[in-house]
Amino acid sequence: MLRLALPVLAEQLLFSLVLLTDVWLTGRFLKEAPQLAAIGLIAYLLWFLNSLFDFVTIGATALTARFVGAQKLSDARLAMNQSILIGIALACMVTLFGFLVANPAIHMLGLESDAAALALRYLDYILPVVPAIMFQRVGIAALRGAGDMVTAFWVMTIVNLVNILVSCTLVIGLGPFPSLKWDGLAIGTAAAYVTGALLVLGILFRGRSGLRLEIGLLKPLVSMMARLLKIGIPGGFDVISVIGCNLWFVSLINRLGNEAAAAHNVAIRLESLGFLPGAAFSLAATTLAGQYLGARQPQHASRSVLHACLTACGIMTSVGIAFYFGGLQLAGFFLAPEDTVIARLSADLLRIAGLAMLPLGIEMVLIGALRGAGDTRWPLCFTFVGFLGIRIPLTYVAIDILDWGVVGAWYAMLIDLVARCVMVLFRFFHGGWKNIQV
Repeated sequence: MLRLALPVLAEQLLFSLVLLTDVWLTGRFLKEAPQLAAIGLIAYLLWFLNSLFDFVTIGATALTARFVGAQKLSDARLAMNQSILIGIALACMVTLFGFLVANPAIHMLGLESDAAALALRYLDYILPVVPAIMFQRVGIAALRGAGDMVTAFWVMTIVNLVNILVSCTLVIGLGPFPSLKWDGLAIGTAAAYVTGALLVLGILFRGRSGLRLEIGLLKPLVSMMARLLKIGIPGGFDVISVIGCNLWFVSLINRLGNEAAAAHNVAIRLESLGFLPGAAFSLAATTLAGQYLGARQPQHASRSVLHACLTACGIMTSVGIAFYFGGLQLAGFFLAPEDTVIARLSADLLRIAGLAMLPLGIEMVLIGALRGAGDTRWPLCFTFVGFLGIRIPLTYVAIDILDWGVVGAWYAMLIDLVARCVMVLFRFFHGGWKNIQV
């Protein structure tokens, strides 16, 4: 478990450092509320763009793990190559569709006009590199399914360092480089995606962990594609539904003005540090559940997932305590000294985040285990119930009826997380996920 989780945790920490660096650069060098509001929405949009490829990556990880667990490496290689093929088609569609809908989509999300214009300019740099996002995401997903977290860690370490280095250089204007301000952030992100794609393609063409990119295996094979999509489509819809509902949620917060949007952005970036252990141990649970089920050892699968869940929850609860009692100091680090209103509001949100860490950790790890088993339909149902039945309606009540503002919206989020935690616990202990055929 630790061999799988620790490299991912280190990778996720570095990725969060990228997000926090963007917030720090925006707060310290660009300094205006519209830019802080825009970088918050950009984080959601990048999450959305990356997660569009979960229609492929979830199936790639689950099938690769099953085949490696069953010691069928030729089938694992075929699954990886067919995943890349599906990903290429999907990347072309996403790029074209992105250029068509970017403008109306940004304005639908409720940002004030100056912040919306900044978000659109950022996307002008990112949409052309969507194919690079695909190669990075799908290749790393297959490697993780094979149990190779270390290669993914080194790739993402380089990617994130490139992002930080280029962004800092071009925003601040270090050495001979001019200060490009907002555009520098976008160029840094685009450069990192291209770097990641080149590294992953180089590794897969050479071969790693039994996986190799082979031109002969890139011919469409309907039976393997169907198996990948049988798992990937419900799982992808689950992830996209989470993000879509989060974008709906943040659009309601954006209606409250730039200060509320900026406070939400600072708090959510800090909260992202808290759920890193959940993300890392969730991926470990995905691989372990898939490989043990492939080896026909369901009891080992269940036990390994529980170990991952308990470990992640212990770490996340400790982080939650730090959020609850140290929120003001944490928020102040990313803001200019005069932004006291935003800092205090961010601290209020972080106290709520502290209460959410335990249920969030349970939900993340167990959802990862269900996906590794190929059980992707139940998590999709939980997402719809939690977001559409609880979070969004309660947010409208908190904002429009009770006038609790962004703090009320975050309490709605907390109630949603607790409810989804209870639902996924029930599904895990029911045990039906152990019998899923992939």
